[in-house]
Amino acid sequence: MLGFIGDLMVAFVRFLAGKACFRGTDFLQLIQGCGLQALPIVTVIGLLIGVILAFVGAVQLKLFGAQVYVADLVAIATVREMGPLMTAIIMAGQSGAAFAATIGTMTVNEEVDALETSGFSPMEFLVLPRVLALTLMLPLLALYTDFMAIAGGAIVGVGAFDISFMQYVEQTRNAVPPLFFGLGLIKATIYGALVALAGCYYGMRSGRSASAVGYATTSAVVMGVILIIIATAITTVIYDMLGV
Repeated sequence: MLGFIGDLMVAFVRFLAGKACFRGTDFLQLIQGCGLQALPIVTVIGLLIGVILAFVGAVQLKLFGAQVYVADLVAIATVREMGPLMTAIIMAGQSGAAFAATIGTMTVNEEVDALETSGFSPMEFLVLPRVLALTLMLPLLALYTDFMAIAGGAIVGVGAFDISFMQYVEQTRNAVPPLFFGLGLIKATIYGALVALAGCYYGMRSGRSASAVGYATTSAVVMGVILIIIATAITTVIYDMLGV
């Protein structure tokens, strides 16, 4: 894995220097696949996260007559942790698996070998666009998930616990400063890079059979989720040490 990351860094430096074998059309298609095509499932998951957090929190807060603070609970939990985390797990199952399956199939069909024979670097031509696309799109999807979750919490708070809509909005605005959104987006960016790395790594290391491609796809998803959880623990500790 370290050697793979090193090769990717070399490809990224060549990209910045304008020397990489990098097709813009492929990059735009990958952005569409990682972003627009994921919106339906991200919308559903975001709303459900907000609804679940609101119900669980409001039931307990109502015992103390403090159900209005359900807006704070949903907003803080979603923006700082749940939004980026759940979005990353979804993309590990969608884009991470797709990257591994696509590159693995190209390995089976000897297309990767053909690229190398033709003088094209697979790291620049196949891996780098996918890593950049998911690293760019996952923070945007996480931000969208945040707003969907807040909307889901508002539906529960306003509809079931007698909180006015304006009161819910005001509580949310006061509970979540812009810094919290920034902290969540930093996490989402890290998650995006890790998921893409896992998918591309196992795709490039795939064997030359159908079963090997299936194993690579499964391994990419599992490794992506593991890396997300590890990154969550590390970033949470760092944020705590920094006092943010």
